[in-house]
Amino acid sequence: MNILNDFKFGKNIIGVDEVGRGCLAGPVFAAAIKLDEKNFPSGINDSKKLNKSKRLEIFQELIKKCEYSIGISSVREIEKLNILQSSLLAMNRALEKINIQDHIILVDGNFAPNKSKNIKTIIKGDQKCVSIAAASIIAKVSRDLFMKKLSLEFPNYNWENNCGYGTKKHIEAIKIFGITEHHRKTFAPIHNLLIN
Repeated sequence: MNILNDFKFGKNIIGVDEVGRGCLAGPVFAAAIKLDEKNFPSGINDSKKLNKSKRLEIFQELIKKCEYSIGISSVREIEKLNILQSSLLAMNRALEKINIQDHIILVDGNFAPNKSKNIKTIIKGDQKCVSIAAASIIAKVSRDLFMKKLSLEFPNYNWENNCGYGTKKHIEAIKIFGITEHHRKTFAPIHNLLIN
């Protein structure tokens, strides 16, 4: 991935991405990260294109070398607002925790978390911009670790492996054990099970 894709927007860059939009359980996580051209680990790519061990390895380097922040939107907020607005809320929360002054903010997708003139939305940005890909790694690993911890309390749903996504085992577990407070009741697979 070419770092110049980021710096064509300016010198001071913050990448933003979210993870967990398609899950049936758990919150949405977003990350914001400052791009430092001279102190960035190699091998950064869209988090979905990295295996688990490589993602974790790069994550550990990023959190040592870079300034970053995490924003979270809860299951309750997802049910109240909808998943898009909750994702944007999580991104805003991440941006509130990091100094954005004099920075260009590159956001994955085509929706901006706020109306700042310094925000550029980039479709498939996690495949084009190093800073957004780095944010995707921070968000993904942070959320995966959260779901792994949550799975200790709710061991029947295999969240340590599926991270709350609607895998066959997860759906089967919901049918057997019911839903938890961490399941998104407004999402079709859960909603349909509740009304049947």
